[in-house]
Amino acid sequence: MLFQTFHPKPGQETRPVSQKVIGLIGGMSWESSAEYYRIVNEGVRDRLGGLRSARCLMWSFDFAEVEALQHAGRWDDATALMIDAARRLERGGADFLLICTNTMHRMAAEVQAAVAIPLLHIADPTAERIRASGHRRVGLLGTAFTMEQDFYKGRLADRHGLEVLIPDEADRATVHRIIYEELVQGRVEAASRQAYREVIARLVERGAEAVILGCTEIMLLVKPEDSAVPLFDTTAIHADAAVDLAIAGFTPSPAAP
Repeated sequence: MLFQTFHPKPGQETRPVSQKVIGLIGGMSWESSAEYYRIVNEGVRDRLGGLRSARCLMWSFDFAEVEALQHAGRWDDATALMIDAARRLERGGADFLLICTNTMHRMAAEVQAAVAIPLLHIADPTAERIRASGHRRVGLLGTAFTMEQDFYKGRLADRHGLEVLIPDEADRATVHRIIYEELVQGRVEAASRQAYREVIARLVERGAEAVILGCTEIMLLVKPEDSAVPLFDTTAIHADAAVDLAIAGFTPSPAAP
């Protein structure tokens, strides 16, 4: 393996450790995947300096195919697509994987079981960031699948001890509609920003100490000034965690820029 620990003999120089290759399962939608690409490259440059950038591979879906499976409830077929993407990235040389969407973490366990390289689950660094900030009761915004099913909020509660609040039925429908009818199509509307502000305010009224932007497109619409409590952007947090993992133990060559 490329990143096995190297144990030099006495007097032998240590071989530099390369950056790990980040495998990105993207295209769901490409707007947020472009943010992942930007964040991981800016993160590597900022931390390592010079002309450094991330070593990464991306498999990008035609999102129309994935969206059709989601709304038809054909999750087994969607899982098969995700496993195929993960295996392609593994064969291509990725050292670990990210699923660049919250919703498709519904099949994270199946994807992880299908490959030998680690999957960095989006909920884990998000929860760690929230706990480090001292918050325990959080609101969750995302697709209806993410808000209503247990694969995501259950992980936050069971593994990380967070109390998760979701919007009421009408607000969930609004949040979901804006994601699929606008954000994944690159549309950012002022009226929709106001709608999200109102949903967030109602979560705060119910006791939310912070709010998770649990869809990777929401960060295109909602900014810190739109909320009275801290917002936790899963796109940025997930990508930052990938940078941490990619450069852990990295020892650049003295000749490198």
